[in-house]
Amino acid sequence: MAKHTNRLAEETSPYLLQHAHNPVDWYPWGDEALGKAKQEDKPLLVSIGYAACHWCHVMEKESFENEETAALMNEHFINIKIDREERPDLDHIYMDAVQAMTGSGGWPLNIFLTPDGRPFYGGTYFPPKAIYNRPSWQEVLTGVANAWTEKRDDIDAQATNLTGHIVQSNSFGQQAMDGDINIEALFSQEKADTMFNNIMGTADKEEGGFGNAPKFPQTFTIGYLLRYFHKTGNEQALAQACLSLDKMIQGGLYDHLGGGFARYSTDKEWLVPHFEKMLYDNALLVSVLCDAFQLTQQPLYKQAVEETLAFVERELFFGNSPSTGGGRGEVGFYSALDADSEGVEGKFYVWSRAEIATVLQQDAAIFCAFYDVTEAGNWEHTNILNIRKPLKQFAIDNNIPENTLQELLQRSREKLLQHRAGRIRPLLDDKILLGWNALMNTAYSKAYSVFGNPHYARVAQENMEFIMNRFTRNGQEFFHTYKKEVARYPAFLDDYAYLIQALIHLQEITGNADYLYQAKSLTQWVTDQFSEEGTGYFFYTHKGQQDVIVRKKEVYDGAIPSGNAIMAFNLQYMGVVFDMSGWKERAIKMCAGLQQAVHRYPGSFGVWAGMILSIAGGVEEIAIIGKDVELVRRELLQHFIPFRVLQSAPQANNDLPLLAGKPPTPDTQIYLCKNYQCSAPVEKVADLIRLLKNV
Repeated sequence: MAKHTNRLAEETSPYLLQHAHNPVDWYPWGDEALGKAKQEDKPLLVSIGYAACHWCHVMEKESFENEETAALMNEHFINIKIDREERPDLDHIYMDAVQAMTGSGGWPLNIFLTPDGRPFYGGTYFPPKAIYNRPSWQEVLTGVANAWTEKRDDIDAQATNLTGHIVQSNSFGQQAMDGDINIEALFSQEKADTMFNNIMGTADKEEGGFGNAPKFPQTFTIGYLLRYFHKTGNEQALAQACLSLDKMIQGGLYDHLGGGFARYSTDKEWLVPHFEKMLYDNALLVSVLCDAFQLTQQPLYKQAVEETLAFVERELFFGNSPSTGGGRGEVGFYSALDADSEGVEGKFYVWSRAEIATVLQQDAAIFCAFYDVTEAGNWEHTNILNIRKPLKQFAIDNNIPENTLQELLQRSREKLLQHRAGRIRPLLDDKILLGWNALMNTAYSKAYSVFGNPHYARVAQENMEFIMNRFTRNGQEFFHTYKKEVARYPAFLDDYAYLIQALIHLQEITGNADYLYQAKSLTQWVTDQFSEEGTGYFFYTHKGQQDVIVRKKEVYDGAIPSGNAIMAFNLQYMGVVFDMSGWKERAIKMCAGLQQAVHRYPGSFGVWAGMILSIAGGVEEIAIIGKDVELVRRELLQHFIPFRVLQSAPQANNDLPLLAGKPPTPDTQIYLCKNYQCSAPVEKVADLIRLLKNV
């Protein structure tokens, strides 16, 4: 018998393709499904997930592959499958609705809509049989189908209420800011201290991180602590930031053989991760590890950055690799690796002691002692590699010279990685997302800044080339996702915000002003297409998009930064670079409108908190001009100077205010301005650093 296929077989998303052979008559989101629901007067059943989602796979096996369940779904509903990473706009809207109804959210997200797209009932995972106080999926389907025929008025009222709630939740925490903003009062040192104290109130001072299990990396919160330490010298801030990074790198969250971080830890010790690896998490962790290395010179952070970028290049690279030499390549980054292989979560990454002994022979005993590998196992009768004792301490306790231990572990990791490569791999989500690529682009620029490896700069430039060639036709209107030579779905606010930020960083490491001009034109485009009238904030979708019931406004810094927070950074930076006071004022207004919520809940607004800190301290404007500009720039980039605008060129450039009107000079000059006053130029980076301490 031929295998059943549904309309998802025509899609490119790995998540949708996973469901192409379900007996459910799935549709992708689009006019065909929405039109059919109206025509047949049936509710829509929208199921949202993503390729690396463990519980999405579970529900598919239990329910969507079940003929009887599928028949029920096909009879009563028009069924739509959505990849949340392809359509985050729809996911945001319907996740809001489920959280309002049930008090919690997550994926898979299953929600019922009226034919015009308004939500009226939903939840996350539903089991095949009622258990854990959850009704079975078949009970839910039958209940909703009955209500649709017997209680239509109630359903309509619920849909109206929920849609109203979604519109209302758009303005959470935002205050209208009219008239002049008192910067000294709103962005004072006292407010920065409040945010620090509120962060430390949730900090786990034993195991690092913030809050209870499950624990997420919270890179923005760590980033705030590093910036706060830089500004105030508060050692407690640095200690908590470093403890968090150390524990993540030593724990099972980090892949000790292949590099790269999993999405989150299910326990407070960072031992048992949710094994999927996402491009964006690794980009954000690389960026914050670069900051931490600049402040501490801790070799562990350098190693984690190098290994994580090596993982990205080994497993998430698309295109002709820059390391093959020859001309400029084009490089894209895939989205994610699944948590499961052979239907078992984490199977690819875990070890038995016997398997390690076979591969490592005489080195096995020390390796197992260092990485907490035992006969009984540390998780479900198997072992997740993790470090219980730092290398230096372990070497002393076991009377082994540190470099001998280092070499043994390195040699062993390489052998085990090679052995692991023979296992059945987790599924690769091979769509390429604009926003996540831009986040990784920034990570590569930062890694180049800090470590000076020219390969990192080359990857960043080649990835930007790829973005500009594949994601846009005219350099302004971009698409969100790319696969099989096709770019789809108009780009969202996050895509543009992260792209502008990546262009800013690329300009800093190359001195190429073209990147800035591109960033300026995109900032103008976002302002025209995404602005909310009167508030200074931006909608998630552009004004021409027709297929959403409301235009959401996202302000939380969650797993990824809020597009609004990054736009505030972009407007501030571009406002200084091009001397556009309107953009600078808008950035301040955006931060001012949210500041009360940010002060109270800095853990949910970590990027905003950093922006508020930068307004409190002022932005340093640094320009480097002269024949040795590259050498001086290279040296300067190694220093942690978080709140600054940096431009560099061999000679003055009258189009850019920071580089305009500077006299020609045989020596390279470094200029520093801040708060409308400039210091006399200096020739050495060390002199600039001294100046920065005094301004």
